[in-house]
Amino acid sequence: MALLVPNAGEVVILQNFLNKVAPQDLVLKLYKNNHAPADGDTEASYTEADFSGYSAASLAGANWAITGGAPSEADYPQQTFTSDANQTAQNIYGYFIVQATSGKLMWAELFPSGPYPISNAGDAIKVTPKIQLKKQGE
Repeated sequence: MALLVPNAGEVVILQNFLNKVAPQDLVLKLYKNNHAPADGDTEASYTEADFSGYSAASLAGANWAITGGAPSEADYPQQTFTSDANQTAQNIYGYFIVQATSGKLMWAELFPSGPYPISNAGDAIKVTPKIQLKKQGE
């Protein structure tokens, strides 16, 4: 499944683009509920992972690499989420990104070959945040 920016995220993107609100850093979170991202989603649509050793990853604005073009895109260095103990298996279905201060959902992605189970110390999920802006119909 392709990355989806829900309506709420589109509004925030436009607000930041037009400088209506101060930009904020973002936070990358894994989610454990079996949910395919949809236009009407909010941050409450996703149940954040809570396996042992998990913590959300703060994404500092200065670390995004933005490249203009067709399509323009922004890439962030890979983030790794690692279990630090053996535990009951927890399936991780995807990730979602929220604003650090407001908590508003910016985008979400269902892992195309997931879910990925986390149950043993050392089990890890790696996510490389990336967003592309394409013209409608591409």
